[in-house]
Amino acid sequence: MRRMSAVIALVATALCSGAPEARAGATLDAVKARGTLNCGIHTGIAGFARPDSRGVWQGFDVDFCRGLAAALFNDPDKVRFTPLSTPLRFTALSSGEVDVLFRTSTATMLRDTSLGIRTVMPNFYDGHGFMVRADAKIAKATDMGGATVCLLQGTTNELITADFFRTNNMTMTPVLFERADQAAEAFQAGRCDAYGSDASLLAAARSSMRNPSDWTILPERFSKEPYGPYVRRGDDEWYDVVRWYVNAVIQAEESGVTQANVDEVRRTTTNPDTRRLLGVTPELGQAIKVDPLWVVNVVKAVGNYGEIYDRHMGPASPVGLPRGVNELWTRGGLLYALPMR
Repeated sequence: MRRMSAVIALVATALCSGAPEARAGATLDAVKARGTLNCGIHTGIAGFARPDSRGVWQGFDVDFCRGLAAALFNDPDKVRFTPLSTPLRFTALSSGEVDVLFRTSTATMLRDTSLGIRTVMPNFYDGHGFMVRADAKIAKATDMGGATVCLLQGTTNELITADFFRTNNMTMTPVLFERADQAAEAFQAGRCDAYGSDASLLAAARSSMRNPSDWTILPERFSKEPYGPYVRRGDDEWYDVVRWYVNAVIQAEESGVTQANVDEVRRTTTNPDTRRLLGVTPELGQAIKVDPLWVVNVVKAVGNYGEIYDRHMGPASPVGLPRGVNELWTRGGLLYALPMR
C-alpha cells in the first residue's frame, strides 16, 4: 500500500551503507543462536498491532509473529517486537534490524524485485477505499467531487486517490500525514471530508473513534492490496520457513485443526495429509529444520488462520470486518493452502 519511489530511495541508502547480504541459512541460524525472533510490526493500529492496557502487543500481525516464534522455539513469547513507521519498515528489514516484517505491507512486483527484499505470500487481502461522515449524504466515491481527503504520505493510497479523482474528472485536495493516528484524528476533527486508505485500516481507525457509528466506509474498492510478510532477499532457507509457516496456519483451518482439538486430532487422525501436518510423520519439520511438532505448537499458541482473524479482525471484534475475500477458498474466499507434502 506504499508508493515505491520514496521507499526505494530509503532502502537503496541502507543497502549502499554496507547492510550485509544474506547467505543461505544465515537468518535461521542467527535466530536460533539468539533464541529470539525479531519481528517488525506496525507502530500501532487496531486489529493488526497495538499494545493493550498492560502494554502487551496484540493483533493479527502480532499473532503471526508469535506463531512463528512458536514454530521455531515452541514458545510464542520468544519474540521481540519492533514497531516500524511506514518510511523505515523496509530499511529496518534490509539492514537486519528485524528478521521478518509482518506489517500491513502490500505485495508488489517492484518491492519484490527492486529493494533487496522478498514478499513471501499473502496472508490478508484488502483494497483501497474511502470513509466519510455517515450524515454526509455521500453514497459512492463519485459523490466526492471537490473533497479534501486525509491520506498517509508516501503510500499507494495517495497515488490511487489522485488517479481516481483524475480519471473521473473531479477535483480534490489531499491533506497528508505521516501516521495513521494523525490522519484519523484530523478526519474526526473535520479537517477532511473523507479519509482514504485500505479498507481494513479504515475499519481499524473507525473502531478507535469516539463514536464509530458516525462514520461510513463506502463500498467501492479501487485497488488490490494483498498483505503478507517480507524477508531479506538471498536467504532461501529463511524464506522457506516463513512461507511454509504462513501456509501451515491456513492449512490448519482447512484441515479443521483448532486450538481446542489439535491434540485430539493428532492422536486420532488417519488422514495422511493431516498426519504430516501435525508431525505424526516428521518430514515437514525436517524439510525446514524445525521441530516435527512445529504446526502443533503454532496452533496451540495462536490458533489456525480463522481463529486469528476472528479474534482480531472479525465481526465480533472491535474492528468488525467480515471474512469476505479472506475466507477459505472452499467458502468463496481467496485463501488456499499449497499442498504440504
